[in-house]
This record gives sequence, structure tokens and C-alpha cells, in this order.
Amino acid sequence: MTATGNGDRRLTRRLAQLFTGLVLYGVSMAFMVESGLGLNPWDVFHQGLSKATGISFGWVVILLGVPILLLWIPLRQKPGIGTIANLFVVGFAVDGALAVLPAGHGIPARIGYLVGGILLNGLATGLYIGSNFGPGPRDGLMTGIVGRFPKLSIRLVRTAIELTVLGVGFLLGGTVGIGTVAYALAIGPLVHLFLPLCTVAPAREPKLTSVD
Repeated sequence: MTATGNGDRRLTRRLAQLFTGLVLYGVSMAFMVESGLGLNPWDVFHQGLSKATGISFGWVVILLGVPILLLWIPLRQKPGIGTIANLFVVGFAVDGALAVLPAGHGIPARIGYLVGGILLNGLATGLYIGSNFGPGPRDGLMTGIVGRFPKLSIRLVRTAIELTVLGVGFLLGGTVGIGTVAYALAIGPLVHLFLPLCTVAPAREPKLTSVD
């Protein structure tokens, strides 16, 4: 009974952590959008598509996840609960946050949004990845390519993907600026800090006591 109880609590914590992380991830994206100082590469792409199509930022995030997931099929990458939740929760969270956040008037407010967005993004990434429910569509694309072509390094694949979406997003009118550079420099160390703190340890097998 104890093992079952511990397992239930662990699952509850993982689910709570997953959805908290995904909501905060969407809010962090909204912070960076409101800063007007530059977005991370994928969000430059999302914003560019939003401007080109007239579809809201959040819905672009959701709808773009579908063709990205289709690219998982030839890569033999399997989605998890976290993958499907990521597909929807982040998009709704960013649209909701953009609807209620006040505009960042003045440089101090814009810098506050930028710094807060980057810090929150690092924490949110640690929470949702640390829940161990599977990567999001975009992260899974990277890991799927590396898994399918092991001679390619994660650094090379991630850089190639992000430069591609950054370039296309910029051409479509996405915001590239100091925030883009700041995110690129800060997100690695932040995830390195938060991920170990947020990772849910695997369940321990119950010990069997022998009776002589």
C-alpha cells in the first residue's frame, strides 16, 4: 500500500509540474513579446507567421506543432503525454497572457519584461522537462534528428534548426534584437541550473525483506 501511495503522489507531482511548467512557458513567451526587444528563434518564427497570416501568436504555436509532429514519423520519434500537452497548453497560455499583460512602456519596463521572460523560461523548461513526460514538438524534432543520424551533434542540429527558423521568421517580420542574443546566451545556463532542481527522481523499487 505504501508503494502505491508513493507512486500516486509522484504521478500527481509530475502532472502538476508538467502543466505548471507549460503555462509558465507560455507566460514567459508573452513577456518577451511585450518587451519588444527580441524573441528566441522559434518565437521570431511564430511572430513572423502571425503577422503574415493574421492568426494569433498562440494559435500559430499550436497549429505549427502539428506539421512538426508529422516530421517525427520518419524520425521514429514517439510523443508522450507532455508532447501533446505542450502542443495545446503553451499556445493558449501565451495568448491568455498577451491579453492581460500591460504594454511595456519605457525602457525599464521593457527590460523588466525581457529579463523576467528569460528567467521564467528557464524555470519553465526545467519544470516541464523535469516531469519526464516527453519533449515538446520542437525539442523532439531536434532529439529525433540526432537519434536518426547519430553522427550529427546536438549542438549542430539545434544551431541549424534555430538559425533556419530565425532567418525565416525575420524575413516574415518577427522581432530580432538584443533579447534574441540575451536569450541565446542565458537559456543554457538557466536550464542547467533549474533542470536538476526540478527533475523528478525515478521511483525506487520496494525492498524485499527475507525471512529466515
